[in-house]
Amino acid sequence: MLSVLKIRNIAIIENAEIEFNKGFNVLTGETGAGKSIILDSINAVLGFRTSRELIRTGETEAEVTALFSFIGEKTNEKLNELGLPLNDDNSLLITRTITADKNVCRVNNSLTSVSALREIGTTLISIHGQQDNRELLDNETHISYLDAVAENTELSEGYKATYKELCDISSEIRSLMTNEAEKARMIDILSFQIDELSKAEITVGEWEELKAKRTEIQNIEKISEGFMNAESALSGGDGFTGAVELISGATKALSQVSAFSKTAEELSTKLNDIYYELSDIADTLRFNDDSGEYTRNDLELIEERLDLLYRLSKKYGATEEEMLEFLAKAEEKLNSLTSSEENLEALKEKRQFVLEKAQKQAEKLSASRKETAKKFEENVMEELRFLDMPNVQFNVNFSEVDLCENGIDSVEFLISANVGEPPKPIAKIASGGELSRIMLALKNVLSDKDKIGTMIFDEVDTGVSGRAATKVAQKLKEVSTGRQVICVTHLAQLAVLADNHYLIEKNAKDGKTYTNVTPLDFEGRKYEIARITGGGEITETQLKNAEEMLSMQ
Repeated sequence: MLSVLKIRNIAIIENAEIEFNKGFNVLTGETGAGKSIILDSINAVLGFRTSRELIRTGETEAEVTALFSFIGEKTNEKLNELGLPLNDDNSLLITRTITADKNVCRVNNSLTSVSALREIGTTLISIHGQQDNRELLDNETHISYLDAVAENTELSEGYKATYKELCDISSEIRSLMTNEAEKARMIDILSFQIDELSKAEITVGEWEELKAKRTEIQNIEKISEGFMNAESALSGGDGFTGAVELISGATKALSQVSAFSKTAEELSTKLNDIYYELSDIADTLRFNDDSGEYTRNDLELIEERLDLLYRLSKKYGATEEEMLEFLAKAEEKLNSLTSSEENLEALKEKRQFVLEKAQKQAEKLSASRKETAKKFEENVMEELRFLDMPNVQFNVNFSEVDLCENGIDSVEFLISANVGEPPKPIAKIASGGELSRIMLALKNVLSDKDKIGTMIFDEVDTGVSGRAATKVAQKLKEVSTGRQVICVTHLAQLAVLADNHYLIEKNAKDGKTYTNVTPLDFEGRKYEIARITGGGEITETQLKNAEEMLSMQ
């Protein structure tokens, strides 16, 4: 479960530390107080996308830290899979630091990636928000819910891998079956490209070497002059003594007094070494003047080669590596085209084999779904009846389709909330309040499969009031007996059932806005529930009513 959430410099939250407990945790507060910021912070440590816009105005970085206690087996398995450390006390510490240009993620103080956080997060917390309600209107999600209940992960992944292989083979066959005129045209083009690149005999690094050699030739006179001047400075010439001879003189002068001075002896030895080194350099300069090795023709040949490489780079790739890669691919494609008839027959045989395999896997997947559907219907209807939809009918409707990514099934959830009305697609008849309850029912049915320790509901009460709201509250309370539930709500019916109640408040100070999160005691809860039910000035009557609501729980 989520034990501690620390937030620093996220939007209008400067510093906040929330200690959550097991059971039913409720967050309430005025609209705009910062409830969504807390959920954004939780999403951040779960590896969801964040924006630099989350960083508090005037700050350079933001940070969210979450401590989880009593983590489950799935989480430990995922940590092992990712090579991340485990804590002896079965806890997990996640930190995500956000700056303008990067995110730094740590798990148990070890650096990791955002994608790793996302993988770990799926084992820690299940979040339900308004986006889930919108997804419920999309039939594509229905089959994923059914597969989750049926625990079809292995079957589904196996089928999808086969289906992808089938699609790849089919694509290759279509490519080979291009009309003969197009095929001949492609062979001509590829042959020309291969010939042009092969004749060029491109080698990696040649371009830079040629450019360096061109620069050297273009400056050969300057190089030669530099060599001569350097050699003259060392060896001397008419009218002046070179550095070598001067060093030799200094060495002799010190050598003559070395018997009387330890320092003179040491310096003489050093100068003697310098003398021989400078003599070698002078000889190298004298005999390595290679200005005569190059001709104008050499420069022309280099320019021609550079021009060729430049022209080829415009057509086949900016670097030698890219051009050689283009050549390899062109040769592979040409080989495929020239031997296409033989390849085509082999691919058709392979496609038939893979098609039969995919069909069998799809039928097995479909059978699993249909076997699960009846029990799934019963479980969802049981949940919905509890949620004040007593006359509800819920059906999983199957229709067979051609092989596709999901198999041979198209699945759609149908519902009837009223007696005498036939079940129809959810998108056509469900109200906002009904959608919220349907989604809650589905989440509860699915929760028995995912074994996730914490469930978060963001305004699950949207469109719900009165008796239905009370039922939703009771259901969330019931769910919280086996796991931690965190709920953002505006309804008193949910707030009064909380095991732990947190107030989110927004205040202004020194021209800045601050959000505070405060755990409420009985008195604090009484005032907050009075505010929720009253909506304006809190009266004694509202306080008394709030106290009675709390006392009845």
